[in-house]
Amino acid sequence: MDGVKPEQKTSDFRSILSRHITLDLPDTDQKETEEPPKLNRPVKLLLFLKPIPYLLILLFIFSFYWDFPNSSFHLFGYEFALAGLLRIISVSGMIGFLTNWIAITMLFRPLNRRPLLGQGLIPAQKERIAWRLSTAVAEDLINPELIKSKIEESNVVKNYRSQLQESLLSSVEKEAFRQEFKEWIVDYVHSVVHDKSFREKVSFYLAKEIETGLKEKPIERTALKTYTLLKGQTLQNLIEESVVDLPITVERNFGFIDEFFDDLPANIEGASDEFDRLITELIYKLVNRLDIQKFVENNLRQYDEERLERMIKNATNEQLKTIQYLGAVLGLIGGFVIWEPVLSLTFLTLFGATVYLADRALYQ
Repeated sequence: MDGVKPEQKTSDFRSILSRHITLDLPDTDQKETEEPPKLNRPVKLLLFLKPIPYLLILLFIFSFYWDFPNSSFHLFGYEFALAGLLRIISVSGMIGFLTNWIAITMLFRPLNRRPLLGQGLIPAQKERIAWRLSTAVAEDLINPELIKSKIEESNVVKNYRSQLQESLLSSVEKEAFRQEFKEWIVDYVHSVVHDKSFREKVSFYLAKEIETGLKEKPIERTALKTYTLLKGQTLQNLIEESVVDLPITVERNFGFIDEFFDDLPANIEGASDEFDRLITELIYKLVNRLDIQKFVENNLRQYDEERLERMIKNATNEQLKTIQYLGAVLGLIGGFVIWEPVLSLTFLTLFGATVYLADRALYQ
């Protein structure tokens, strides 16, 4: 028993509480395994866009063998030559795809500064990105005022206090809990008083306090000195011997524990509102002292360039690829504009207006 530390006895007390008191806490493991929201339109659109650059390359190669030689058609009394159309639209489409691919690549690469190529936009601005993201998070997403309002709306303090109160009151009525609690008290007091340094400190300070209190009481002081002489021990030694017997004294007076547990329901019920208020104030103080902006900024600054790239691409990879392949589509359309500006722009205007009006009608 002498080798048992108070820290270990505190752990034993926590184990007693955990066996008898339960709270319905959220399942954190379930939250961690939740899948991110699914991407719908970009992924489906990407399936149709991916083949376009390869088709443009094949079309460009094919244009060297055949490209509407001496071909034309008439529309509204005008003649439109088709010669060279395949090469124009294939080259324009490939340029649109490559320009978008280069632009998106330059967001992330090169990761490290190069003498001639420089550095990617995001790696070069990592410090500023970290600051702007952390500021946006702290001001708009999880600021202290928002956390406070969510705490008030959810009644989380009252709910968990009520759960704890019910579980505690149910436990203190059980004889098994009371018995374990009493045994723990005896063990804890025993482990403390058998610590030599503890006994020496307690007996020293108590002896000092007693002697100080008897300075102006000569009769009591003389009686105490006579008693210590008859015992052949100092006052400190006598106190130290009494401290050793403290566990036995505690065990003999266990009635006060049962009285405490019997009165506990009424005491807790009367202090419930005050308890809620104190916990809420404590949470508010902790939230106000938590520098969310600095916390997020420091974490983001610890990300190396590759990790920052992975984080952004994991969230936007499908969208970035869609932008690349849409560049090929826009380049293809640009090729038609180069071929016949008036006819192509007229068709694009009519087509765009039709799509806009149809979308607006469906939206309404």
